[in-house]
Amino acid sequence: MQGSYSRRKFLQTAAAGSATFALSASSYSRVIGANERISIGVIGCGGRGLGAHMPGVNNHAKSENIEITAVCDPWRLRQEAASAQAKEWYGRAARQFSSYRDVMALKDVDAVMIASCDHQHTIHLKAAAEAGKDAYCEKPLARRMDRLRDACDAVKKAKIVVQIGTQLRSLPTFTGCRKLYKTGILGKVGRIEQCRNSAQPYWYRYVKDVKEQDVDWKEFVMDQPVRRFDPVLYSGWYGYRQFSDGPVPGLASHFIDLVHYITGANFPTSCVCLGGTYTWKDEHNFTCPDHVHALWTYPEDFMVSYSTNFGNGSGNSFKIFGDAGVFDMVNWNAPILTAEGANPKKKGPIRGRKPVEEVQRPDHFQDWLQCLRTRKTPNASIDAGYQHAVAVIMAMRSFDTGQRMIYDPQKREIHPG
Repeated sequence: MQGSYSRRKFLQTAAAGSATFALSASSYSRVIGANERISIGVIGCGGRGLGAHMPGVNNHAKSENIEITAVCDPWRLRQEAASAQAKEWYGRAARQFSSYRDVMALKDVDAVMIASCDHQHTIHLKAAAEAGKDAYCEKPLARRMDRLRDACDAVKKAKIVVQIGTQLRSLPTFTGCRKLYKTGILGKVGRIEQCRNSAQPYWYRYVKDVKEQDVDWKEFVMDQPVRRFDPVLYSGWYGYRQFSDGPVPGLASHFIDLVHYITGANFPTSCVCLGGTYTWKDEHNFTCPDHVHALWTYPEDFMVSYSTNFGNGSGNSFKIFGDAGVFDMVNWNAPILTAEGANPKKKGPIRGRKPVEEVQRPDHFQDWLQCLRTRKTPNASIDAGYQHAVAVIMAMRSFDTGQRMIYDPQKREIHPG
């Protein structure tokens, strides 16, 4: 890192060369020079951090001039693996920490990638905003409305660049669906649905033997009720309601974000959700539901349905139904436009089954990295994250209470109704 000198030099040059450079004064202080390396810290070095975030940005390390210089995880072995990976890529090991606070305190870290556990996302994102660090934050963005509001307000106050990890909206296929949807080719859309099934809940594959002496347990638990260390509770946290809420926020957050991205809708009007543990009852005593079904209504006059069956892997679907045709998007890499099931009185332009034309764009990680320099809004903005979070929180509130939930966008509140 060349530190403040290169950034100051860049700002002086930019200010002298253009009186119309369209950035606010507060944004100036965070502009990174074209020749200055972006220093990134990774918070959470598990499957998402070490397995997706790190290789995702490293794919653009040369073109976007970045380096992962710090890693953080409560599990020492994960820290070591991530640090070693950084050394292999950049020639020097990343600094290792167990607490996010240590990464936030590093003056030479420009941005952080938050790949921590679900119950930690809003805490880490708010801390990043307060430290003035740009961020990439995994989904689901939040589990509670108060935490969601606080984190989003902090991001906007600090004017940091934030990309939410709903990366499917950056696929050329779904961007193509978005473009085609806007033409109105489907006619009147009344229903959008996804069934995302598997023979086993995804949290089982994360369970592993973890030694207590290798884990900063308090750093993992954070503000949740204190419990005795348990290797299954730690490694299989996806399956426990204390730390996660299961497939609706875990999987349907991607789906509901695509609904918003493709259709242009922002918030559901209402939601009902039912489910439970019907198949996977064993010694682990997982508390997240293995079967769930959520229904949202939208002011655009369509219903959105999401269901998961973790007792049988058949029956997967992802469709947008209009009275003139259907988007069949179950194959993310090859969505299809078809007139199947259309109103026979609708003589629209859809004939046969045709692939949706892709719209090329930077991948999700590159989009974020480019926005760190331009200060433009990333494809999955903090507003997009807020919107998907509202929808999944509504669903889980309904699941827990047995009541229909309503969202009030003016008050930013969810209540029974």
